[in-house]
Amino acid sequence: MQFRVGVGVDVHPWVRGRKLYLGGVEIPYDRGLAGHSDGDVLLHALMDALLGGMGLGDIGEYFPPSDERYRGISSLFLLEVVRDKIKEKGGEVVNIDAVVLLEKPYLTPYKEKMKETIAQVLGMEKERINIKAGTCEKLGFVGREEGVVSIVTALLKVK
Repeated sequence: MQFRVGVGVDVHPWVRGRKLYLGGVEIPYDRGLAGHSDGDVLLHALMDALLGGMGLGDIGEYFPPSDERYRGISSLFLLEVVRDKIKEKGGEVVNIDAVVLLEKPYLTPYKEKMKETIAQVLGMEKERINIKAGTCEKLGFVGREEGVVSIVTALLKVK
């Protein structure tokens, strides 16, 4: 058995007129995140971490923004596809550690639901998933509330 680590990073700008999805959960807010799919920056970083850990490239290779099939699609569906690719290669997710950097909204009330949602899709215990939220203390594009960043590390084992 081998252990592998993957890291994923994603950034999306805020836009008006879209719903906000983070970790597969709709969060009430006055803006959402721009993106070809639903703009779920947390799930996008997670998928890149999982694919990277397995040496399978990145989400842009599987779900390019030029492909209209993915316009507005739920990132939970994309995560299911990534999950299946990992299983095909004999991989299993051991744990996930994620951070979302944004000034607002406050994410603590939604973190448990995010963990439950991700765990359900990946077929793992939610206790092996950690989600943190932080601000940038008003510094940079995150601090100016222009966008959101997510960074995810995943540990995988391969049979």
